[in-house]
Amino acid sequence: MQHGPVHSAPYFDPRALRDELTAYHKELGGREGKLRQKVLARLKALTEDARRTARAELDADGNGRACAMGLSLFMDELICLIYDFTVHHVYRAQNPSAAERMAIVATGGYGRGLMAPGSDVDLLFLLPYKQTAWGESVVEFMLYLLWDLGFKVGHATRTVGQCVRLAKADMTIRTALLDSRLILGDAALFDELEARFRRDVVKGTGPEFIEAKFAERDERHERAGQSRYLVEPNIKDGKGGLRDLHTLHWLAKYLLDVEPGEGEAVAAGLLSRDEYNTYRTCEDFLWTVRCHLHFETGRAEERLTFDIQPVLAERMGYTPDAGLRAVERFMKHYFMIAKEVGDLTRSVCALLEIKQLRKAPTLNRLLKPLTWRKRVRIRNTSDFRIDNGRINVADPRVFERDPVNLIRLFARAEKYNVLFHPEAIRLVRQSLDLIDDELRANPVANRIFLELLTARVNPEEVLRRMNETGVLGRFIPDFGRIVCMMQFNMYHHFTVDEHLIRAVGILADIEAGRLKDAHPLSSRIIHTIENRRVLYVATFLHDIAKGRDEDHSIAGARIARELCPRLGLTDAETETVAWLVEHHLLMSNVSQSRDLNDRKTVLDFAEIVQSPERLKLLIMLTVADIRAVGPGVWNGWKGQLLRTLYFETEPVLAGGHSQVSFEDRIKAAQEKLRAALAEAGWEDREIERFIARHYPAYWLRTDTDVQVEHAELFRRAEKDGAALAVDFKTDAFTAVTELTVLTANHPYLLAKMAGACAAVGANIVGAQISTTRDGMALNTFLLQRAFDEEADERRRVERIRQSLEKLLKGEIYLDQLLAKRAEPKGRIRAFTVPPQLMIDNTLSNAFTVIEVNGLDRPGLLYELTSALAELNLDIKSAHVTTFGEKAVDVFYV
Repeated sequence: MQHGPVHSAPYFDPRALRDELTAYHKELGGREGKLRQKVLARLKALTEDARRTARAELDADGNGRACAMGLSLFMDELICLIYDFTVHHVYRAQNPSAAERMAIVATGGYGRGLMAPGSDVDLLFLLPYKQTAWGESVVEFMLYLLWDLGFKVGHATRTVGQCVRLAKADMTIRTALLDSRLILGDAALFDELEARFRRDVVKGTGPEFIEAKFAERDERHERAGQSRYLVEPNIKDGKGGLRDLHTLHWLAKYLLDVEPGEGEAVAAGLLSRDEYNTYRTCEDFLWTVRCHLHFETGRAEERLTFDIQPVLAERMGYTPDAGLRAVERFMKHYFMIAKEVGDLTRSVCALLEIKQLRKAPTLNRLLKPLTWRKRVRIRNTSDFRIDNGRINVADPRVFERDPVNLIRLFARAEKYNVLFHPEAIRLVRQSLDLIDDELRANPVANRIFLELLTARVNPEEVLRRMNETGVLGRFIPDFGRIVCMMQFNMYHHFTVDEHLIRAVGILADIEAGRLKDAHPLSSRIIHTIENRRVLYVATFLHDIAKGRDEDHSIAGARIARELCPRLGLTDAETETVAWLVEHHLLMSNVSQSRDLNDRKTVLDFAEIVQSPERLKLLIMLTVADIRAVGPGVWNGWKGQLLRTLYFETEPVLAGGHSQVSFEDRIKAAQEKLRAALAEAGWEDREIERFIARHYPAYWLRTDTDVQVEHAELFRRAEKDGAALAVDFKTDAFTAVTELTVLTANHPYLLAKMAGACAAVGANIVGAQISTTRDGMALNTFLLQRAFDEEADERRRVERIRQSLEKLLKGEIYLDQLLAKRAEPKGRIRAFTVPPQLMIDNTLSNAFTVIEVNGLDRPGLLYELTSALAELNLDIKSAHVTTFGEKAVDVFYV
């Protein structure tokens, strides 16, 4: 119900509303229940009108900070209105005493005068003495009214002394009081709180507060995901989110009693003028996104999930451009802002940390702009020095004198294993214009960069710091195009630049032996390749052409041919890098979606690769690429498939000679299983019987640990006399449940298994289909995990088992089972994948290969296998893979 036009905050006329509520009291005085009901209904309508108006203004001007200020002002006036109504018409004190004074104080986020539509309302009811019956009644009436209006209210009722005592003991309360703001009531009482808080709590505790905020920030980032480039970011608690700006706000206010968004922060030396402007820009953008997000979802949602990203992109006016969709442009802008926030908070926090390390008598004096003073210089250079364990520049003209120093600085930091001084980082950012074509062509600069990229210690962190300062994108302009670029799909977890940097880091970890257990073959191969810098350069460049209209592999190869000579690579090295970039998806695609037991698969793959060295380089790049996609994307299954393809291809490329023959690999796998089962107490007769069941392909694509699990499953099924045996294991981290089913094989079995999964809404994201020599089917499905608790996931698996058992016994039919299947929901609805069907008789000499690409959903595999069964096609092997929202299902028939 609209009550007249409302245009600006607080979105209503407070005086008119007071008169209106007074009229209600005159009409219904003495009938408290009716009066409260009518007041509540009027205030609900008022709140809805205010939200509608705030949202309309946000849509019109796109100013999220103004929206947050307006909602905070509305809340101030609403609380004043409720308080006045309460003390004048509900609990009017006849002869108010000194004890019946009260100050209502906004704290926490509300205290900063900025509120998102779904923000909590943090209130402190400040009393001069202990609580009185009158004060308790007033507070209770106000709180219940606010709760009934739908607000989430965090509240406390305390005296000044209690506030001071609790703030000393609890850092959360201390931080909340730091942002306290008087809404109404006794101003003298609030002034007393402010004075005592500064004198008794804040004074002399700066180092303690800094340490607490640093620890809190690290813990928050750990919870939200360590990277600021997660493609579904938390805009409040994630890296580069609003809470990082709040941390900067708290430090500035606690240590200097200034607001970082105000000019005083520049005067105090906390921020430069450019950093101050950056702070305001970032805060404005993040508040705009947050307000839109809360309005759109109708709740205090802080995560930019895939389903909401396109909606916000449209509301905020983004359009497609330069090969990027509107949603990708919006998210690139978001990540650029997150990067700016990270740069800003890192610089300021480092500055504060340095000042604290100097044990200065007064922080204010030390936070004034630095003067250039001599420190210990680094050996063999007069351009850099070490200040308090951080690398700094010797004077403000270091980069102007020699622009190569913009690259050399990172080499010195890597050599001496030190952090960067905030003044050095500030000067780097101010000097980015010095990175021009002349510097890009400089042989010394390129040599230093190549040494950093291929460093054996920690190239990932060096590249990340170069990227965060803007140097990397300027020095390699094609890399600059993909900085903060997200790919709107569910497969990639990070932005493109972060993915490339992580891939280099994984390569370095493998080479250093840190991933020896997870990648035994790669850990051995990497020390046998002829040219490691080719591998590192190709890994750094493999996705550099993402976001263009043409195929990124083809375009990336062209970029490599242009860039590699500049970096100092020979013609032969350049061609190898270009080949790797062009074919970087080849090995993963073949291993996951082709039958590796089909000889033609291996021969066709070998024809493209052509040399043993390229095969080594390609498997290394493939492993790093998959691992760098995100947590849970790599698994032992993919590793085993890659190893099988490698070992099958190696002798073809080596002229028929291999380090380990086909038969020897099978024998080795069987011996490992014999040893594992013998250790578990199996008899020789049982072991040999299990080994005799399986075809050669089983030994090449299954890890020993999994073979042991399969053996136990066979043993249990025989002991129980069960026609159907099911085993499962689940991992909350990877969000995948692995379901293994053992039963007699028949043509419709795969369709029935997929149907049983579809009936409970289980989404199959991978499958491995095996048969044994004695007519059994051993099929493993990777299911997208549906529940947080393992017990709930176990119950879902049991429902699948029961459904499959009924299907196999003929007690129920698939159409009955699937009749009540729920429609797909959640993030998947945000995507469209055009369906594609390919039928190929050239990929195999013995079978027809049918490949289906489309939008993944529960039941897709069932529908495909059912259609093939109805056509009387016998599925020899099935290869089920998902890349986020895209399903790639391949059948050899």
